[in-house]
Amino acid sequence: MSFTYPAFLFALLAIAIPIIIHLFNFRKFKTVYFSNVRFLKEIKQETQSRSRLRQLLILASRILAILFLVLAFAQPFIPVKNKKVVPGQKAVSIFIDNSFSMEAINKNGTLLDEAKKRAMEIVASYKPNDRFQLLTNDFEGKHQRLVNKEEFSTLLDEVKISPATRSISDVVSRQQDMLSESGSKSMVAYLISDFQKSITNINELKADTLIDLNFVPLTAALKNNVYIDTCWFDTPVRQLNQLEKLHVRINNNSENAVENNSIKLFINGIQRTLASFSMEAHAETEVVLTFPNKESGFQQCHVALNDYPVTFDDTFYFSYEVSKNVAVLCINPSEAGVVSSQQSYLNNLFGMDSVFQTKNSEENKLEYASLTNYNLIILNELKTISSGLGQELKRFLSNGGSVLVFPSASADLEAYKIFLTGLSVNYYERLDTTNTKIEKINLEHAVYKDVFDKKVTQVSNLDLPKVFNHYVFTKSTHSRSAFLLRLQNGDDFLSEYKVGNGNLYLSAVPLQADFSSFAKHALFVPTIYMIALNSHIQHPLFYTLGTDENMETAQLITGENVYHVRKEASDFDIIPEHKIIDTKAQINIRNQLTEGGNYNLYAGKEKVMPLSFNFNRMESDLTCYSPEELQMFIEDKHEEHIHLLYSGEKNLTSIIDINEGKKLWKWCIVLTLLFLAIETLLVRLMPSR
Repeated sequence: MSFTYPAFLFALLAIAIPIIIHLFNFRKFKTVYFSNVRFLKEIKQETQSRSRLRQLLILASRILAILFLVLAFAQPFIPVKNKKVVPGQKAVSIFIDNSFSMEAINKNGTLLDEAKKRAMEIVASYKPNDRFQLLTNDFEGKHQRLVNKEEFSTLLDEVKISPATRSISDVVSRQQDMLSESGSKSMVAYLISDFQKSITNINELKADTLIDLNFVPLTAALKNNVYIDTCWFDTPVRQLNQLEKLHVRINNNSENAVENNSIKLFINGIQRTLASFSMEAHAETEVVLTFPNKESGFQQCHVALNDYPVTFDDTFYFSYEVSKNVAVLCINPSEAGVVSSQQSYLNNLFGMDSVFQTKNSEENKLEYASLTNYNLIILNELKTISSGLGQELKRFLSNGGSVLVFPSASADLEAYKIFLTGLSVNYYERLDTTNTKIEKINLEHAVYKDVFDKKVTQVSNLDLPKVFNHYVFTKSTHSRSAFLLRLQNGDDFLSEYKVGNGNLYLSAVPLQADFSSFAKHALFVPTIYMIALNSHIQHPLFYTLGTDENMETAQLITGENVYHVRKEASDFDIIPEHKIIDTKAQINIRNQLTEGGNYNLYAGKEKVMPLSFNFNRMESDLTCYSPEELQMFIEDKHEEHIHLLYSGEKNLTSIIDINEGKKLWKWCIVLTLLFLAIETLLVRLMPSR
C-alpha cells in the first residue's frame, strides 16, 4: 500500500492525545464511610474492572478514529502493477464521439446520451482540483483548454450530433498536443465512441508513453442503416428536352433484406419521379431514375428514401445546369480569300444544330480576351502557333476549356513542338506518307459512350476511315492521356490529354481528302460532336461537407462586392474564403456549413451557380469493432499505456483505473465515522460504575 500525500502521516502523533487523557485521568473520588465494608469491597472490585474495560474500549475507538482520519487525508491506495505513481493535479482529456453514427440507439437511449453519461462518470472519479478537456469531432476552439468539473459539465450539455468525422489517430494526436501543453505530470486521455471500422485506425496511433490512453466502447442495440451513397448521370452534359438517366447507388448496411422501399426524385422542390427497390442484407444496388429536362438553367435536386433510426444519409442533394448551347470558336488561317473545305465540314456540323453557338475567326483577328467565352476552341489547320496564342490557350486549358487541334498540311513542326511541349504533351515529330487505316476505337472513352448500339472489342468488321498521310507523335508516356482512335501500325490518330482542368485533343491529320477520309466518314460527326458536348464546363454535381473542397467560378467580383453562399427560403448567409487564380475564383467554405442541402453562390447580388452539399458517407457504415476486437488490437500493439474500459451496464466510476490504482480513502472515512459512532455508544450506553 502507498500514499498519495504521505506527509499527512505526521498527524498520527495526534494519537498521543487520547492516550495522555487516559493515563492522566485525575478525577477525584469522594470517601463514604460505611459500617460493613465486605460487600462494598466486592462491588468496588467489580466496578473498577468494568470501568477499566469501558475506558480501554473508548481509548481504542478514539485511537482508531484518529488513525483512519489521518489515513483518509494521506489517501492510501493499492498501486497498479508496473504503474508509476505521479501525485498532484491531473490533466484529463475526454473525447466524445458526436458523429452521426452516435444517433444509433441502445436500451439507454442514443449512443450520444450514453457517451455523455460515461463522461460524467469519468469526471466523478477524479478530485475537485483536477482539470479536464472536453473534445468532440468538431475540434472547436472553446474545447482547446482545461476546465474544472462544473465548467466541463456545462460544456458537455452543449454537445450535439455533428457532421464532422475524425479518425481515432487524429483525435489522439489532438489530445496529446493539449495534454502535453498542460504542464501536468499526470495525464490521462479517454475516447468514448462506438469505434466504427471506417475511422478506427489504431495501427496508425503514435504512442506517447507519458499519457495513459483509455478506450471506452459503446454498443448499439440496432445497427441497421439503408442509405444513398452517391449519384451520377449517364452523359456529361445536360441538354434541354433531353431524357436523362440518373443512377443512384443505395447501400443496405443491415442484417435484414429490404423489400419494396421507395426512392423519390425532387427537382426545384417538385417531385418528378418515383421508383422502388429491393435488396439483400449487406448489399448495394443501383436505381435508375429517368426524367426529361423541361427547362434550361440551374436545377437544384435531391433524392430521398425512408429509413430509421439513422436518417442523415437518407437524402442526397445535387445540382446541375441545363445548357442552352455550347460555345465553339474555330480559329482559321489568315490567308486572304481562302475558305477551305475543311472549314465547311465544321460549319456544316455545328451550324445545323441549335445546341452549338459557333464563331469563325482568322488567327490575325483573334481577340484573346474573348477566349474565356467559349467552351471549345478548334485550331483549324494553322501553319504555326504564335507564342502569344500558345500562352492564351494554355491559360484557357488550365481553366477547364477544351482545345481540338487539326494541324496544317504544311505545319511548322518546330512551332507546334514549342507549343505542345509547353503543355507537357506529345508533339508532332514527322510526316508519315504510308497508306494505312484506323483500326481501333477506344469504346471506353466518354466520347464514344452510347455512340454504338453494342460495345465491342473488335471493330475489324467496320468500314473505318482510310489514312494516306499522317503526322507521327512522339512516344512519351503520359498518365493523363488516352487515345480515341488508333491506326493499324500502332500510331495514334486522335488522342486526348488532360492539361490543367481542361482537355486537349490532337489529330494526326488535317481535314483534307488527300490526308484521310475521316472528314467524309460517318465516324467524323459523332466524334467531333461528342468532343464539343464534353467541352461544356460542368460543375460537380455535389460536394462533401468536411472535405475542404475548392469550388471554381469564372464570375469575378468587382468593387466592394463579396461572394455569398445562401440558402433560399432561409436566413442562412455566409461569406466564404476566396482567391483569384488566373481568370477564375476559387471558393472555399471551410467549416462554415454544418447542414447538407442545396445552396447558391452569389457574386454580390448576382446568382452565379448552385452548390449542393452532402454529409460524409463514412458515418453511414455502422460496422463497429467489438470490445473483444479492440482488446486484441491493443494487445497486438504491446503498449502498456493503452487500456480498454468496458463496463457493460455497470457504473464506470466503480471500475475506472487511473494512476493511483485502487483508492482506499473512502473506506478510511467510513471507518473513522464507524469508530466515532462506537465511542458515542460506549459513552452513552455503557455505565461508568
